[in-house]
Amino acid sequence: MQLSTLLPLLALLATSTPTLASTHRRHSAKAVDHARAVERLATAVERRQPVGEVAKPKRKVVRKRGTTCRAKTTTSSEAQAAATTTSQAAATAAETSSTWVEPAENYTNGTNVSNYQDYNTQAQDQNNSNNNYQPQTQTSQAAQDSSSATSTSAAAAATTSASSNSTSTGQYTPNGKKAGIAGGDAYDQCEDYIGWWYDWSANPSGHTGTPIAVPMLWGAGTVDSTDASRLSVFEAITTAPQYIMGFEEPDCSTWGSANIDVSTAAGLWNSLIGPFKAKGSTLISPSMCHQAAEQYIGWLASFEKQISVSWDITNIHVNKNNMDGVKTDIDYYWNTFGKPIWVTEFACVDDSTDFVPCTDQSEINTYINDIVALFEADERVHAYAYSNGDGLGDVWPMYKNGALSESGQTYVTAISNVQH
Repeated sequence: MQLSTLLPLLALLATSTPTLASTHRRHSAKAVDHARAVERLATAVERRQPVGEVAKPKRKVVRKRGTTCRAKTTTSSEAQAAATTTSQAAATAAETSSTWVEPAENYTNGTNVSNYQDYNTQAQDQNNSNNNYQPQTQTSQAAQDSSSATSTSAAAAATTSASSNSTSTGQYTPNGKKAGIAGGDAYDQCEDYIGWWYDWSANPSGHTGTPIAVPMLWGAGTVDSTDASRLSVFEAITTAPQYIMGFEEPDCSTWGSANIDVSTAAGLWNSLIGPFKAKGSTLISPSMCHQAAEQYIGWLASFEKQISVSWDITNIHVNKNNMDGVKTDIDYYWNTFGKPIWVTEFACVDDSTDFVPCTDQSEINTYINDIVALFEADERVHAYAYSNGDGLGDVWPMYKNGALSESGQTYVTAISNVQH
């Protein structure tokens, strides 16, 4: 209907009728309400807007996952005691004692465009994160332009890149190759296809070649003699490495994790790791045992507030058996800290209720191909490493009996097909 024909009708409807003396006040009120409704309708027609349109509120998405720790990796030459799994009760106690405050809104909605392929038929709500990241050419920094100081994730999502380059090469991707390995057992078979490697020590050794060896300050020297030795070796470093990695899962007390309180870790970082930044090293944060459940523990968030020199790259571990879980972990650390990401350990693990390594070879092969494709396409991820440590079952390890396993061969084939 044309506006010109509709307006007279509206005017007629809006015309007041004489009010009889005997009219009940309830009837008068109805007449007033009717007149107001007609007025709103006329205004809506004039503006060509739907009547009664109400903005849909954002839905808060909070999911708890991975709140139990697990036994962690070590090199084959550093055998330790059998792994134990942290109980759910311990994780709950840790969450209760944490000073972390749950943000009012963890995810943005409807404004972000993904730059990487969706590898599942149905995306989770968490995947509405800021995936249009472009890498910085200088030291990455946390978000600065957030309108709310109480929402860490919203602040990180507001972070902008200092570079218009859409690739993931440069100082954050060793040798321009994202792929790497955690543990050096399969180095000779992977050398041509990886850009970096590490073995959880302060001085990765035993291999020379193009892939960059990344030293690590594993712990505070208090877990065992190996931890103490690693600390001593790190303290003796004088030449600034290209990359330096922070502590190994200091947020957990299980075997294979560094188990360091935030204050002690911050002191070690400030005295031993931080000074290398001025010498040109790229600093990589400590990794978290709790994965995305770090949001309920708050170890890394508290650590960030206590260090004098921040890290350049956020270090994460991913132990999941599906790509939705993998993306949830990446989304959390990107949304919270807003910095380039290294996945320094990934493995096929069902961590929905406990830490259960995958055992089906077909499932593992599919997982490896999918996760390599995801990491290569996701511009927030600048490096990733296949975990070849202990505690991951008999089928996952890359290298067994002096040769690549089927899992190892699948990884080598996947990364050899990456175009650089």
